[in-house]
Amino acid sequence: MSVSGASVPRLGRGMKLREDKARGQWVVMGPERMFVPDEIALEVLRLVDGARNVEAMVDDLAARFAAPRDEIMADVIAMLDDLAAKGVVVA
Repeated sequence: MSVSGASVPRLGRGMKLREDKARGQWVVMGPERMFVPDEIALEVLRLVDGARNVEAMVDDLAARFAAPRDEIMADVIAMLDDLAAKGVVVA
């Protein structure tokens, strides 16, 4: 599966993005697995809502971080492709 700008990603079945207040960090939890996303991945994962496409997510990130849209698009697609291969997101 390949993510594109038109893809509308959502978290995979059983996957949840939650704040672990005891540890003071955000975690992605799923069946028999958990990981702590870095700051950049967290910003992207917060936008994964099953309603917004990748283009809209990139527009939001480019505006908030005043970064080149093309670079953000490439990074977001690469990250979402990797997460889709692991079953964390479905696009």
